[in-house]
Amino acid sequence: MATSSALLKDELDIVIPTIRNLDFLEMWRPFFEQYHLIIDQNGDPSKTIMVPDGFDYELYNRNDINRILGPKASFISFKDSACRCFGYLVSKKKCIFTIDDDCFVAKDPSGKDINALEQHMKNLLTPSTPHFFNTLYDPYREGADFVRGAPTTVSHGLWLNIPDYDAPTQLVKPLERNTRYVDAIMTVPKGTLFPMCGMNLAFDRELIGPAMYFGLKGDGQPIGRYDDMWAGWCMKVICDHLGLGVKTGLPYIWHSKASNPFVNLKKEYNGIFWQEKAIPFFQSVVLPKDCTTVQKCYLALADQVKTKLGEVDTC
Repeated sequence: MATSSALLKDELDIVIPTIRNLDFLEMWRPFFEQYHLIIDQNGDPSKTIMVPDGFDYELYNRNDINRILGPKASFISFKDSACRCFGYLVSKKKCIFTIDDDCFVAKDPSGKDINALEQHMKNLLTPSTPHFFNTLYDPYREGADFVRGAPTTVSHGLWLNIPDYDAPTQLVKPLERNTRYVDAIMTVPKGTLFPMCGMNLAFDRELIGPAMYFGLKGDGQPIGRYDDMWAGWCMKVICDHLGLGVKTGLPYIWHSKASNPFVNLKKEYNGIFWQEKAIPFFQSVVLPKDCTTVQKCYLALADQVKTKLGEVDTC
């Protein structure tokens, strides 16, 4: 188990946003212990976060972020899991795996523990097929036939148990649980957006890192809980432009705790209306041909966001 979990050991950081002691790491110990952790404390910086013994980690709170970034610290969300972006920033590794602290090891249909980190790395190390939909799902899995592909930038994992729903759906389906394990990995087709969730996510920082900025949310912001979806829309538009791929499906994690739907609704209320303009924008946006890097694409996209979505910015 320890040997298989060490895939890309020296090329990956695990980023965890949290407001609480990280007891959940004990369940992940067989898979995480050989990796370096970057812990982003997104609550009261005076509170001490306890990390189980045996893990290699660095921990940053808001005081650290203010000290390191100075005036630019305002670009990092406060009191929101979007603070994980700081971990992306300080990492020096090729790849990032980020997971929420209410996510635990899931089991496959045979009862075996799922090594989510290992599956994410396999997803990133094999190509995607954004230009051609394969009925074999992931044609690069063992035993499948070879097809042409594109570099994979993002591996978007799923979850069992409590769904990651928006507040209105939470309110009308309070008892719904996901018990269906689908053994599939698919490439999100070119020209198609998807609702990216940050709780079980890996990406190639060198290939797509600058586009993985989780929108500014949390304390002092008018809209909440769209941070990961915003990053997903920006990232997908840029990947489509540059011919890069995004996978979704395996691995599964076990999502253990539902957030308060009434609190979520208050955070999401403005965004429910705002997304009706944002999504059509991302569906139709075209980046200039001279944008040949992720950085150039993101700056060009930012210019168009300012021009075409400025009216919905209530800041």
